[in-house]
Amino acid sequence: MEYFVHESSYIDEGCQIGKDTKIWHFCHIMSHAVIGEKCNIGQNVMIASYVILGNNVKIQNNVSIYTGVTCEDDVFLGPSMVFTNVGHPRSAVNRKDQYEKTLVKKGATIGANATIVCGHTIGKFAFIGAGSVVTKDVPDYALMIGNPAKQVGWVSEYGHTLSFDEKKLATCKESGELYQLTEKGVVKLS
Repeated sequence: MEYFVHESSYIDEGCQIGKDTKIWHFCHIMSHAVIGEKCNIGQNVMIASYVILGNNVKIQNNVSIYTGVTCEDDVFLGPSMVFTNVGHPRSAVNRKDQYEKTLVKKGATIGANATIVCGHTIGKFAFIGAGSVVTKDVPDYALMIGNPAKQVGWVSEYGHTLSFDEKKLATCKESGELYQLTEKGVVKLS
């Protein structure tokens, strides 16, 4: 095998798991899940059938990723964060044919204990604060906090808050990369 699986975890037949991925204690990867290269899947994680994870996805402990979720490359999922996949669940009503799609774009971070209500897109490099409840689409580079989550600012690809000047330009304090605020949102210039 080109990936690591702890002996306490279960990998169903029909999964695709990329090179150098690590799957730690008490995980269950269900059939037809697709996991990219160099992912790190923490303890007690369940990945349902037909979930798609890109490369270098980091999943912290106690996360369940349900059918309908796609995470692009470099996504970070914090401890005990939650995805849903049915808008109006009822125990007595079978809605397995009504799973809604959720897309988490490249580089996004979802903090500990956050909840992502299904049917939405989390933009690239967006940052969802711990405990937030996302009930709508999130723009690229947006900083979202609260219940329901509201946008309170913008962040760089390194996760630092951006402060825009009168020319609508901001520099990441760690990387030195330059960003511009436009009518459509934030774009990285360099």
